[in-house]
Amino acid sequence: MADQTDLSNLPARTNAMEAPAAARPGNLAAIIGRIEEAVDEETAGIRSGTAYDLKASNARKSRYLYELNRAMKGANEIEFLEQHREGLLRLRQKLAKNEAAILAHLNAVNEVATLLRNAIQRADADGTYSASEFGMARA
Repeated sequence: MADQTDLSNLPARTNAMEAPAAARPGNLAAIIGRIEEAVDEETAGIRSGTAYDLKASNARKSRYLYELNRAMKGANEIEFLEQHREGLLRLRQKLAKNEAAILAHLNAVNEVATLLRNAIQRADADGTYSASEFGMARA
């Protein structure tokens, strides 16, 4: 009896030599679009201040980068850059905004950590547990 598993939602397996030249640019444009979408979603999630799942976002971006690398195998890099220049420029701008949001988030985390560290140091320095209280401080 043959296996009746539905494989219709999986991408077709083709190598770079078998793929028609006309199909490749569309696939690359779609992949670039998915990367843009993922970056936009991550930027909005970071800026919103809610509990955004960075781990899932990183996994998604890694998967899209893998897809892009596979699609680029055997492709003419100069032709790719010419055909997708606008999409790549948009992606670069979105990545710059994403980087700024991530840096702002990291700076905020650093500020909070510094405030907590200073508060702990002030609490420890109130003299309650100083060495002089136990007769150990000798000048």
